Amino acid sequence: MQFMGELHSLIENHGKHAAIAVTANRPVVEAAVTYMSDPDAGIGYIYSGLCQAALPHRCIPNEETWTIRSDHVTLVVEPGRRPNPISGQSDFVGVPYGSRARLIMLYLQSEALRTGSRNVELGRSMRDWLGRLGVPPGGKSIESIRNQAERISRCNLVFEFPAGTASKGLSQTHIVDDAIFLDGTPSNQGSLFLDTARLSEKFFAKLQAHAVPLEEAAIRPINNNSMALDAYAWLAFRLHSLKGPVPITWSALKVQFGAGFASLRHFKETFSGNLSLATAVYPEAKVDVNDRGLTLMPSPPPVRPKLIAVSHPTAVDYKKYRR
Repeated sequence: MQFMGELHSLIENHGKHAAIAVTANRPVVEAAVTYMSDPDAGIGYIYSGLCQAALPHRCIPNEETWTIRSDHVTLVVEPGRRPNPISGQSDFVGVPYGSRARLIMLYLQSEALRTGSRNVELGRSMRDWLGRLGVPPGGKSIESIRNQAERISRCNLVFEFPAGTASKGLSQTHIVDDAIFLDGTPSNQGSLFLDTARLSEKFFAKLQAHAVPLEEAAIRPINNNSMALDAYAWLAFRLHSLKGPVPITWSALKVQFGAGFASLRHFKETFSGNLSLATAVYPEAKVDVNDRGLTLMPSPPPVRPKLIAVSHPTAVDYKKYRR
């Protein structure tokens, strides 16, 4: 059973070291302790389509298109191009990937919904923004953020939903209208981000209609692990809407989360560890892990709505939610 509420009770009653001794899984216990001790009640938001089909975990060839399928959505990410002043042509910049791309996406979507505006302020300084994302400032971190921001700015998303769903059909959109990487200089030469990013009208509309709330305190302990972030967002989207147990095979999970894994055995080992990290920061998630795959069970969402009115119809009121 993957019921992390039991781990949290163990930590509360007997402490971190006792939990490590019992579980023999220090990373999972550390993630749970970090989550439990975080006083931040902030809320982040992500478009539901990205909870079901995510970006690649690792870099793929710059010219390659990324395709991922689940039972409920197909996502195609087409890489954008950057003009090359030397050749007079344009070069592919590649699709966004990894944990940093996910954090940038989470930040953009959360701020847009919090303010009710497509224009997203990136903060007074690079240090403030990276701190907000839970990424330590530094040379490699800054360059990674810059690289992923450019990829996000230039790529094109295509979501396809099957017939019978609320969002059936094909939807193609850019994430942002205005580039968020640099103020007019190539990414390997510049040093400053723009002050504001502008989400595309189409993506913003979809986000407003289908946003999934996440706890920022849950994001921080797993912010360097793209698969754990994906598992957490997926569970946040799926579990609270279930009416009963739903089994999912390892083969189906590999299609959704394991593109790039050659063997099912290797995927199972990797995904199981990341699922444990995700549920360590979502203690009310009820997931049964077995030889056949997973069984998802109805669970409270990580952020529960309060029964109060939203004061501004075009913005998400953070007071509507509590941990």
